[in-house]
Amino acid sequence: MTKPAMIKRPLPTSPFKAAAAPPLKVFAVGDRVTHDVHGLGRVTAVEDGIAVLVDFGSLQERITSPYPKLTIL
Repeated sequence: MTKPAMIKRPLPTSPFKAAAAPPLKVFAVGDRVTHDVHGLGRVTAVEDGIAVLVDFGSLQERITSPYPKLTIL
């Protein structure tokens, strides 16, 4: 007989606490950004917490949250 899998939660006082979630990325219109695939660009529109529209020069791309591969310069 096997025991059911249980989720282990760290104690609040444990020195081995679970890693904290990374902070959410916040973009503003006009921010210079870089994307791993598309390169350098500028944010042209922001949909709060949903997506950003970035102008990469030759194309405009809508990148959705959690904004993979996109970083603010």
